Formats: sequence, C-alpha cells, structure tokens
Amino acid sequence: MDRFLVISSDCHAGLPPERYRDYLDPKYRPVFDQALPIQLEATRAAGKLFLVHDVNEAWRKGREQALTGAWDGDERNRVLDADGIAGEVIFPDGITEMNMPPFGAGLSLPTENVVPELQWAGARAHNRWIAELCQMAPERRAGVAVVPALWDVDEAVRELRAARAAGLRGALIPCAWGKLAPYHHPKYDPLWAAAQDLGLVLHFHSGAAAPIEDYFGAFPPPEGSAPLPGAVGIYISEVAWYCARPLTFLIWGGVLERFPRLRLAVTEGTSIWVPEYLALLDFRYDENHFTAKLGDYRSHLTMRPSEYFRRQVFLGASCMPRREVEARHAIGLGNVMWGSDYPHPEGTWPETRAHMLEAFRGVPEDELAAILGGNAARVYGFDVEKLAPLAARIGPEKSLFRA
Repeated sequence: MDRFLVISSDCHAGLPPERYRDYLDPKYRPVFDQALPIQLEATRAAGKLFLVHDVNEAWRKGREQALTGAWDGDERNRVLDADGIAGEVIFPDGITEMNMPPFGAGLSLPTENVVPELQWAGARAHNRWIAELCQMAPERRAGVAVVPALWDVDEAVRELRAARAAGLRGALIPCAWGKLAPYHHPKYDPLWAAAQDLGLVLHFHSGAAAPIEDYFGAFPPPEGSAPLPGAVGIYISEVAWYCARPLTFLIWGGVLERFPRLRLAVTEGTSIWVPEYLALLDFRYDENHFTAKLGDYRSHLTMRPSEYFRRQVFLGASCMPRREVEARHAIGLGNVMWGSDYPHPEGTWPETRAHMLEAFRGVPEDELAAILGGNAARVYGFDVEKLAPLAARIGPEKSLFRA
C-alpha cells in the first residue's frame, strides 16, 4: 500500500449537553435539570478564564457543520476521511462545544466540589452513549470509558467490565486524587487486575492540575476582578506534570511489577518530557553514593523504572511538533502514538496533512508507520485488515514524506 494507515490516539466526542439527559438513569434526571444551567455557566466562565472563549468563537466560524462531528457519527466520518484518519481513540469532550458529560464526569474528573454518586451517574451516561457511537463504526472507533475510580474500587471494576462488554477499549481514570488514596495504595489492586485481565488500556489525559484557585485566584472571579498574573502560563506548565505524575506512583509502588500486562497511556500531555523523566527515575533506582543512606526501596522491583515504562506505558502524543519527532527514539519509538485532537482548536484539524508533513518529512517509512498508526493498532487492538481498504483510499501518500 502506498498510503499510511493513520490512527489518531487522541480524539474527543460528547453530546450536546442537554442530550445527556436521555442516557442518565431516570432517577438522576431531576437533579440534572437543575444542574445543567449551572454547568453551562461554569463552562463559559472557565472558557473566559483560560483565554479560550474568544479563540474558540473565532475558530468555529465557517466550521459549524464539521464540528457537529463531535456527536454526529456520519459527519465525524466525513471529517476524519478528509483528514486521512482511518481509526481513532475517543475521549470525552469539553469546553469547545460545551459538551462535557454532566456532574463533573469530564476529562479532569475532579474530587472537590462534586458528589461521587452523581459523578458516577454522569460517567455512566457518557459511557452508554460513547458505546453507541463506536458501534456505528466499530472497526474505526476505540471508545474510552469514564471511570471515577477513586471513590469506589469495586464499582470501578464493575464499570470496567461493563465497558468491555459494550465494546469499549479503555478507561479514563483521574490524574489527581486530592485527599483520597494515591495509586500505590494496595486498595487499587483489583482495579489493575481487572484492567489487565480485560485488556483495557487505562488513561491519564491532560486537564487536571491543582485547584483552579491556585492559578487564577477566587473562582468564579468577583465582579471587576482580574485573574492573577501569569495564571494560564503556570497552568499549562504544570498540567503535563499532573498528567504524568501517576506513573511515578505506579512504577515505584510496584504496580507494573505485579501486573505486567497492565497497559497505561498518557494522552495529550506532550512527550518531550519522557527522556529526562526516565533518566531521573533510573538515576534514583541505580545504587550510588547519594542513595546509600536511604535504605532498601528497590528490592520489590526487578527492573529499572525505564524498563517498566517501555513495556507498559504509551503516549498519546497529540499534534506532535518536529522537536518531538526528532526525539522519537529517546521517547520510545514503540511507545509513541500520534493524535489529531479533533475537534479542538489546538489540534491539527482541519490542516492535518500540512501538520504531518511539517513534522514528519524525512522520517523512515517504517518508523513513521509505527507512530502514525501501527503502535495504536497494536495497543488498542484495531483490525488493520479491516482498515486497510479505507487507509488505501484516504491515508496520506507515503511519497509526500520522503526527503
């Protein structure tokens, strides 16, 4: 085939907010009706605070129909075909189309100012719908369930099983646990075991960080007040760290040692940090003069931290810039997976082909095939034979990338 198979490791989908009502357990619909206006106003306020409101509005002009692909399966196929994308991994959505799941069940899965029972209800509503969307084109779509696992591990295991039975390929769990038990606590072992045995990829997706007040001051801001200076810059500098932080707990806590078939993905958190991160972990693992006084904190591990990472951790590297592509071997050629981030304005759509050429020109074909689709096909279990005819029709031509 003279075209690449492209699978986006990071796309988003969500219903227009009022339509989540139909997917909620009926007993939660009255409180949903009360909460929806509050959610929409909070989303608008967050959009203005993070400086994305005006950008979103300008960017959406003339693209309104294509953006309905955030929930319309037929329109979504047309958009992805034009982008040359044959398959996709689908996370919940958010501010761009005001279409995040209800009750705090969106990408950041907060643990403050939410009601656990309601967050679970919102998560299940999204999971029911995303399973339907994926069943419309199961060879193309790998849906990610929302699982607020911190509240109740047994409930999380049940939701993983339901997600697998519905055909979903992974689960989104919180990046930040706040005052709840961190991920190296043994209480989570049933969660890791279930994900491993069910073959579901567990995800940490960019979005969660410190409480919003840490960056901007009082939220919502008092009338006439301005956010603290540098708030957005501080947030975007820290959010990738919060996205990757759980890995440190899981590696040092021996979770990847005890569950060697567990697969984790860090998505939309960039990948440029990986080489120095792994160098730091290995430096702390290797015995040297500086660790001699700390006692035995390594004997429960049989490999260096970087070896667990290479074996079990994958990177949904959205919109990879050239500098990440040039660092692909240090990051991990078998670990990195390209993503478009559709339908977000910071993604590559609708200029995906131009972005790809700028980032990947001159990369050897076998390496490029792995990053653009091969790694994701392996991690998420896409049937490449079923996708081959589509890729042969819409995929980017290999000749375009030759130096």
